[in-house]
Amino acid sequence: MKQSIRITELVCYLAVFEVGSTTLFFLGADAGRDAWLAMSVAALIGLFLLMMYLLIHRTHPELDLYGVCRKQFGKVIGTVVNLAFVGYFTYEASRNLRDLGELTILTLLDRTPLMAIILITLIVVANTVRYGPYVVILTCAGFLPIMILSYLTIYTLLVSSGLIRYEIMLPVLEHGFQPVWSAAVPEIVSFPFGQTLLFMLFFPLVKKKRKLGRSVIITYLITAICLILINQINVLVLGPTQAINSTLPLLQVVQLIEIAETFERFDVLFVFVLVLGLGSKMAAFFMGAVMRLHKITGWSYKMWTVVVGVCLYALAFISPNYPHHIWLGIKVVVTYVTPFFQVVLPLILLVVIGIRRKWGKQQS
Repeated sequence: MKQSIRITELVCYLAVFEVGSTTLFFLGADAGRDAWLAMSVAALIGLFLLMMYLLIHRTHPELDLYGVCRKQFGKVIGTVVNLAFVGYFTYEASRNLRDLGELTILTLLDRTPLMAIILITLIVVANTVRYGPYVVILTCAGFLPIMILSYLTIYTLLVSSGLIRYEIMLPVLEHGFQPVWSAAVPEIVSFPFGQTLLFMLFFPLVKKKRKLGRSVIITYLITAICLILINQINVLVLGPTQAINSTLPLLQVVQLIEIAETFERFDVLFVFVLVLGLGSKMAAFFMGAVMRLHKITGWSYKMWTVVVGVCLYALAFISPNYPHHIWLGIKVVVTYVTPFFQVVLPLILLVVIGIRRKWGKQQS
């Protein structure tokens, strides 16, 4: 099974992954019309986190996140930490699975049982994951041109329809900087910018690493700017109040597009690219969990794909309804759980690496 990839394939997948389910929500809602500032602050913090992940990778370029943890923390503690990461990645994948199922019911198949939609989605994604990282990354990276063209089309149609009102952004910082900071940290930092932690599993797969750091950072910055622009469209079209109260704000924006009373229903295009993004992101977290379990136990990779898939199906129904699913993700997971994996553990890992290296030099 071929597992080595090119830098271009990795950064394309990074862009698709970052967009993922991000456009499904209105990020920075607590900042109102200053949501773009909240996203900008979160993107900068996320950039520092990404640089920390790249620094950790540079210390052990041949090892992925799991391998570095085991090497630095030891066999016992390293295994416990790795299993914790497996649980985190599995849960994130289950959230994407539930998001995709709910989106399908809200927009396309309102009479189809949620259980059936999620089962079919899981089978399709698992069938891709079972072939390993190379196939998943190459397949999902191929979605990037489609997503770029689709979002450019939507933005162009919004401008030509006269729906965007830039004056809504004024006044800037009407209520000071505190709402912006509160909206950015930890919510937007954790989702989507801090989720680049997952790519520490894929960095070792790159053949030629000479330009890896620069390419990843440039791709991250371009993607972050695009996400900020797309997210702010919700405010510029709907206004801050309506954008906050909307379940699917960008979908509602797209539904307003009407060209010459003839061309409409562009929401189908938006749902299509959103499904691609959600599926790609779910596949990444799904694969991240399977990769470690396969290495720890030595059991078949395809067998673990089935086992983790069953767990995903069960975890997707933790929340009894969609509002509870959103509440659990924002108020509990993103606020308290995610920062531990994205910030605390990598920082501890970096400190341990520094101490062990310094101790090794003193001994030598």
